[in-house]
Amino acid sequence: MAGLLSGRTAVVTGAAGGIGLAIAQLFHENGGTVVLADIDEGGARKAAEVVGSCAIGMGCDVTEEDSVQNLVDEAVRWSGRLDVFVNNAGVTRDASLRRMTMDDFDTVMAVHLRGTWLGVRAASAVMRESGGGSIINMSSLSGKSGNPGQTNYSAAKAGIVGMTKASAKELAHQGVRVNAIQPGLIRTAMTEAMPPEVFAEREAAIPMKRAGEPREVAGAALFLASELSSYMTGAVLEVGGGRLM
Repeated sequence: MAGLLSGRTAVVTGAAGGIGLAIAQLFHENGGTVVLADIDEGGARKAAEVVGSCAIGMGCDVTEEDSVQNLVDEAVRWSGRLDVFVNNAGVTRDASLRRMTMDDFDTVMAVHLRGTWLGVRAASAVMRESGGGSIINMSSLSGKSGNPGQTNYSAAKAGIVGMTKASAKELAHQGVRVNAIQPGLIRTAMTEAMPPEVFAEREAAIPMKRAGEPREVAGAALFLASELSSYMTGAVLEVGGGRLM
């Protein structure tokens, strides 16, 4: 049986591990040709080898305009098309307001907001010419509720929602859909670095009483990437086990 993404090419940023890698794997399993991009080029190439034969790893600094444009150009040159672009790359620089530095703030804003904007802009330019495509932006439930110690991250993730809706309105008539995902507490290297008592406290507050797995976020991304969501744009899907509903 043909996969949901058969004949399509997807780019996933921040794909050397965690949620990005899980998305790339699920896309590949569903017939997609996948470009795994990461600032860690070696990690992206190793991850692509694990994903499969129709995957390739590339280096990309999402904060740099030329780097993002080169990623899109190389993806099209390699596969001949671009159908799906997932803006997943992200970082955290957590600190209280008193202790957060300007660099902490600017770094998080640059990766999440500027990086997502550059991805949307470069990918949509190709998709407009080809008649359509799906762009998926990774927000967070932190952008819905705000987290103490994350004034930078929460602001950036909330901004991604606004950017998603604005760009969706601009691009809808050209067949380009733009949607967002807001994961909650997901088991990744980033969250497992949290103090165990903090992780346990947040997990206990989730109605489903467990943290999510990267593949569960990937399932939402596959839905948004495929024709199953063909009449959806500007939507924000929460993948959080009922947290903050």
